[in-house]
Amino acid sequence: METIRNFRRFCLDSLRLVVVGTRAYYGWVAFLLALMGLGIVAYLGQFQDGLIHTNMRDQVSWGFYIGNFTFLVGVAAAAIMLIIPAYVYEWKPIKEIAILGELLAISALVMCLGFVLVDIGRPDRFWHIMPLVGLLNFPSSLLAWDVIALNSYLLLNYVVATYLLYCAYTDRHYVKRFVYPLVFLSIPMAVSIHTVTAYLYNGLGARPYWNSAILAPRFLASAFCSGPAILLILLQILRKTTRLEIKDEAIFKIAELMAYTMGFNLFLTAAEAFKEFYTNSDDVVFIRYLYLGLRGHYTLVPFAWASVLCGLVAFLLFLVPKTRKNWVTLNIGCVLIYASVYIEKGMGLIIPGLTPDTLGEIYTYRPSLTEVGVASGIFALGFLVFTLMLKVAVPVMLGDFTMAKRPARAAAAA
Repeated sequence: METIRNFRRFCLDSLRLVVVGTRAYYGWVAFLLALMGLGIVAYLGQFQDGLIHTNMRDQVSWGFYIGNFTFLVGVAAAAIMLIIPAYVYEWKPIKEIAILGELLAISALVMCLGFVLVDIGRPDRFWHIMPLVGLLNFPSSLLAWDVIALNSYLLLNYVVATYLLYCAYTDRHYVKRFVYPLVFLSIPMAVSIHTVTAYLYNGLGARPYWNSAILAPRFLASAFCSGPAILLILLQILRKTTRLEIKDEAIFKIAELMAYTMGFNLFLTAAEAFKEFYTNSDDVVFIRYLYLGLRGHYTLVPFAWASVLCGLVAFLLFLVPKTRKNWVTLNIGCVLIYASVYIEKGMGLIIPGLTPDTLGEIYTYRPSLTEVGVASGIFALGFLVFTLMLKVAVPVMLGDFTMAKRPARAAAAA
């Protein structure tokens, strides 16, 4: 009973804490709420009239929403870039901030679910893919595997992060026998969520562009680049705006790991391109449309080569220790790798897989204003979730938010 009372107090004090802040904090939250309002307004038109408000058609039935979903699954999976050195190798500089990776994973998964919801033409049928509620056709349906993997990973990260923060709030050490099995379980689960997502594409036999055995490794390699790139920027922001001590060696170690995964991602991309162009089979039309254009259609060509160029430059910046440990070039590399992977998993993955269609028709897809507005609202929701969790986590990590201290005092200290 005492544990329940303490946890209830933790929840109530956390709620009080998130409503107290500076003008900058209120301004940031107001900005995110405004973007969410824009997204809701944009979605209401789509909800009323259907997906005709988007530029998706029979030829290109997946677009901006699913592209963002695929990218964000990778961001969520990248949490293990902190989990492995923190808990497997017990490396203290990263172990002190590993919980931030779990919070980022939670936020990314919330956005993933948001993009799945808005991509469904009949959102009232969303309950069909909810575990224990709908009929998932498990285990024959790959979509069922994806739903279970994503929701399980979300629940796992939420339980671990909440438990660790609650223990710090009550001034007691966490129970290793409880935390470590969950943390170690999160490693294969992080791999599984992006692997199953890749299998969703692999399983579509009529889409040769996605029928590649190395699609899942490519997904994982790119995920372990883009997710940490976002995290490195966030860590620097937190270090400047809070009293949280984040050591340089932790940031540089993450950047070093990114260099290896970026090199592997570029290798796999080159291997796939070689197989397609050298064999010159009938299926080469899809990758040719992406990199060279097809029948006068060159919409994706500049984006595809920009993705490759950004990835190469970022790889070189992270590979050389001197540029990897320079803050300017480090941040440039983070932005470049984010852009590279975002293009690769968005228009570089979805559109060529559907273009030309099964009848050979080329439909030039561009996101509509409705899609951009809805996506802005979902991204704002994810940033808001991450902001509110940080508002609690940072004072707890600093020791300013405990049962013995008032939330107002903790907010002022943070």
